[in-house]
Amino acid sequence: MTSLKPPELKPNDFIHGESSFSAPGIARDDVEAVNRAKPREFYAPRPAIYPKQAHGTFRRIKWIVMAVTLGIYYALPWIRWNRGPDLPDQAVLIDLEHNRYFFFFLEIWPQEFYYITGLLIVSALGLFLFTAVAGRVWCGYTCPQTVWTDLMIAVERFWQGDRNERIRLDKQPWGAVKIFKKGMTHLSWLLIGLATGGAFVFFFRDAPTLAAELVTGTAPESAYFFMGIFALTTYVLGGLAREQVCIYMCPWPRIQGAMTDRHTLLISYRPERGEPRGPHKKNDSWDGRGDCIDCQACIAVCPTGIDIRDGSQLECIQCALCIDACNDIMTKVGRPANLITYDTVAKQEAKAAGLHEPFRPVRPRTILYTGALVVVSAIMLVAWFNRTLLEINVLHDRNPPYVQLSDGSVRNGYTVKLLNKRPEPRTLLLETEGLPGAMVGIIGVDPSEHGHVHVPTDELREVRVLVSVPPAEAAKLGASSTPFWLVLHDSENGTHTKRAAKFQIPQPRHDNGHEKEDNHERH
Repeated sequence: MTSLKPPELKPNDFIHGESSFSAPGIARDDVEAVNRAKPREFYAPRPAIYPKQAHGTFRRIKWIVMAVTLGIYYALPWIRWNRGPDLPDQAVLIDLEHNRYFFFFLEIWPQEFYYITGLLIVSALGLFLFTAVAGRVWCGYTCPQTVWTDLMIAVERFWQGDRNERIRLDKQPWGAVKIFKKGMTHLSWLLIGLATGGAFVFFFRDAPTLAAELVTGTAPESAYFFMGIFALTTYVLGGLAREQVCIYMCPWPRIQGAMTDRHTLLISYRPERGEPRGPHKKNDSWDGRGDCIDCQACIAVCPTGIDIRDGSQLECIQCALCIDACNDIMTKVGRPANLITYDTVAKQEAKAAGLHEPFRPVRPRTILYTGALVVVSAIMLVAWFNRTLLEINVLHDRNPPYVQLSDGSVRNGYTVKLLNKRPEPRTLLLETEGLPGAMVGIIGVDPSEHGHVHVPTDELREVRVLVSVPPAEAAKLGASSTPFWLVLHDSENGTHTKRAAKFQIPQPRHDNGHEKEDNHERH
């Protein structure tokens, strides 16, 4: 390459004291992609990656997404939500002590965990749909690993400088300046990890109370343990491992390939416009060559260190920072933007053949995912709106199954559990249905209450219920086991729920024409 008289350069334009140019005023980054379109070794040591600061539309979007998602994560436990005097006022709380999950106006009990399962299915289908349309947008913008890694790199850049400064710092021998910069970087990462672990444990207990206990040393040991675990994992995964998590630990890059096709938007280099690539001299014509000046800016900003010009790769998280870097270079050399852009394989093939292929977001794959998403969401909504706030569970006594009283009446015993899911106490009336003449007695409840049971706010109350049937009515039952309903009425709003049960009676047995008495206990 003919030597050019370079313009005045800033320190960041030099790498290891040398510089080369892809175009007048544009330094060629001295960087190698960690992955090339060639046979790979089975094992190779981890190459150091120093992502360069990018500027542009997608970088701004990522800053906004990072600020919003981290803000939600750290602030959510502190938001209050009034549920009444007997319930916690934390908007989002996983109450393991009482086996409940609160999310603003929603409250989910352990037996309703299928709602969480449904929510996970909806989230998975939504992820499948977005992947089919626009590739790994989840990985590039909202994945926790991406968000926290972005934050850690920003902190590293604050203390150590941009890419070239960090490279020079790592080459320097250890001294006071290097120890200070490296030490402050790792200390900041650890503080971020502690804040992350602290925010996580706040979701499991009242945040202001637990925060005070953590500071005074009176919090449960489990709180310190899990806070430490999450602090350590945040520090290691976000600060140290970084792209290694995406490349080797995360299964999603290997799964998402089954959800994309020729019409999926992917971060793509346009070889029909960029090739043949090479440095460009001032005043030279652009005829007979591509727009790519081989400056390697796209590699320098990539957080996983790949060269997008080699095509779609497993390591690419589609953060779109290479688009910003390339557009910045194209602006400087006076060429059209979007040499690297969101594009589909079908559109690229059509352009190579001189044809036009529109973007097709609606196709069988996306219709299938959308349909499944709508069906599951509809099922969840119907189930939620038909959800009962009053439940009754009945367990019949096994031994003895019945008791025959001295007056000939037959009595059955039941263990009944009454669940009140409303945010206020309720007075409930327990009755029978389908069992003529039955009388209900509740142990521990004054007979003057006439079958009424008081159940506190958001509580499960277990009572012992005795159902008796007079001799005349018992004789009419015929079968040894008669189905009936135990019905629970809300005395205030008139709502009710019921549970099927069985009433058992003794049956006479005959031996050689002679009737024998039943051996069950008589009173």
